[in-house]
Amino acid sequence: MSTKKLTTLALYATLSLAIYAVESAIPPLVPIPGIKLGLANIVTLILLQHYSGKDASFVLFARILLSTLLFGQLLSLFYSLAGGFFSLLTMLLFNRLLQKRWVFLTGAAGGLAHNIGQLLVAFLLTATPGVLAYLPFLVLSGILTGLFTGLVASFSGRYLQRFRIR
Repeated sequence: MSTKKLTTLALYATLSLAIYAVESAIPPLVPIPGIKLGLANIVTLILLQHYSGKDASFVLFARILLSTLLFGQLLSLFYSLAGGFFSLLTMLLFNRLLQKRWVFLTGAAGGLAHNIGQLLVAFLLTATPGVLAYLPFLVLSGILTGLFTGLVASFSGRYLQRFRIR
């Protein structure tokens, strides 16, 4: 990996971490645990559009690790990794199927996959079937917030494309 590319990916990781930090300071929009906008996912979507899945996973892992170290607890690392990488794999698949068009649909699929991944970890860690009662709320919120982040990534990515460094 070239120094320019590594520096660019580090800047994307920093941007993603900063967005995550700002979003963490915003009070919850709804009184249901686990529902957030997921604004840091905008960076992941942009990377999937203009870089590779490997680059996106590098930035995603860096953000998850740093955000856990700076803002979270060790247990949140499991939730973040499961949600983040389940979402990334889903978005990679959708990105390929949709030929990098309709980023908002890729974002919606990623938001849904993120919430399902986190719900599966909650179920495995607690062994409580009651956590599955959140499923309808998390499905709806994942799709809606994913559509939003996908639209933002689509519009932002158009302007960031000229700065792409390989």
